[in-house]
Amino acid sequence: MDKIQKLIEENVAYLIVFTLLIISVAMLVEILPLMFSKSTTQPTPGVKPYNALQLAGRDVYIREGCYNCHSQMIRPFRAETERYGHYSVAGESVYDHPFQWGSKRTGPDLARVGGRYSDEWHVVHLMNPRDVVPESNMPAFPWLAVNKVDPAKVQAGMTALTKVGVPYTKEEIAKAPEMVEGKTEMDAVVAYLQGLGLALKGIR
Repeated sequence: MDKIQKLIEENVAYLIVFTLLIISVAMLVEILPLMFSKSTTQPTPGVKPYNALQLAGRDVYIREGCYNCHSQMIRPFRAETERYGHYSVAGESVYDHPFQWGSKRTGPDLARVGGRYSDEWHVVHLMNPRDVVPESNMPAFPWLAVNKVDPAKVQAGMTALTKVGVPYTKEEIAKAPEMVEGKTEMDAVVAYLQGLGLALKGIR
C-alpha cells in the first residue's frame, strides 16, 4: 500500500489519472441516482410549465441578469423558511431551462415571491426600486415598460423547450402570439414573478 501511495504522489501522471478516477466514481455515486429519482425528475404537484407571457418574462429576467443578485433557492434552514416559506425542492424546477436556483443573494430570494405583492407594486419597483424600498441598491429598469414582447421569439422558445421535455402542446404554442400581443416586457416580467413558488407557497 505504501508503494502505491509513493508511486501516486511522486508521479504526476498517475496522480492525475487517479484523481480523475476518484472524481468520476464520486459523480456516478452522487449524480446518477438523481437522474432516476422521481423527486428530481417529476414536477411537484401543482407545478405547470410557464405560459407564454411568463416565459417571455423569464427570458427578460435572465437577459437583464436578475439572477446575479436574486437566488430562487430557499435552503432548509429555519431562518430561511421563516422569512421566505417552504424550502425549495427540485420538482419545482423541472421545467426551468436553465434553473434559477443560484447562491448569490444581494437582494431577497424570489422563489416564493408570487402573490406577495401586487402587480402595481412590481411595476413601481422595477421602474424605480427606491420608490418602494428606500434603502434598495437595485438598478431601475424603465425600458421594460417601453419594449414590446416579440411573439415570434416566444413561440420559438416554447418550441425549443418541447425538445427538452417541457410538455407544451401545439395548441399552446399556436396561441402564444395572441397571449403576448401588445404586452410589454414589464408585463411579462411581472407575470413571471407573480407565478413563482405558488405550488408550495402555503406549505410550512
